Amino acid sequence: MEYQTVLAELGVAESTLTADELNFLDKQGYLPLADILTDEQVIQFRQRLSEISVAEGEKAGTEVHQETGTMRLSNLVDKDPMFDICYTHPRVLAAISHVLQGDFKLSSLNSRASLPGEGLQALHADWGAPVAPDAFQVCNSIWLLVDFTEENGATRVVPGSHLKQQIPSQALDNPEAPHPDEILLTGRAGTVVVFNSHTWHGGTTNKSDSPRYAMHSYFCRRHQPQQLDQKAHLSDETVKRLSPVQRYILDL
Repeated sequence: MEYQTVLAELGVAESTLTADELNFLDKQGYLPLADILTDEQVIQFRQRLSEISVAEGEKAGTEVHQETGTMRLSNLVDKDPMFDICYTHPRVLAAISHVLQGDFKLSSLNSRASLPGEGLQALHADWGAPVAPDAFQVCNSIWLLVDFTEENGATRVVPGSHLKQQIPSQALDNPEAPHPDEILLTGRAGTVVVFNSHTWHGGTTNKSDSPRYAMHSYFCRRHQPQQLDQKAHLSDETVKRLSPVQRYILDL
């Protein structure tokens, strides 16, 4: 199966994203897409993630990693079909495919809820070395499951940093410190922000009294190892329900 067939079957066309949207993504390194999820879907997602978190307890997130001060879950493709939209939505896939030049697969589908007083991350890129602007290897998307605000720890990004051919740990004296060019990705729940994962980014401190819920559908090029090996982690039941197009995206 070729990627053009996959995109077409999922409703991705040349007009799915405008030229202005693609140009913004190219130059700034991120692209907000409003109203990808309905209000009802946002509530359902939060409820289901809470149920999974309670059921898994101390094991929650261990398929990829755990993080102090957050509630993390991993391997979400295997845990409820409602999450399939996170790797099949046409507007999101159009942006992912644009960054990765049609050479993409899902690397992992996780959730992260930063707890009150927690969530600060150093600025980082999701790739351990600089790359040329025509050789991006990874692309991520943040699914806002609550309104992202300055108070509750919205993700920060440094626009255009994906073009620097530098990584923050090498370029900055203190990657945890505020960057003069950073902006906060504030937005309404149901928004998805696709961002080139070579763009410098990181969570900020949640100063509210509630968890800040988000999901991340993270993609890489097809020759790269996945953050979570889908073949090794998906149950037979899950694999049976997947379409050929979904299996392609998951590299099954």
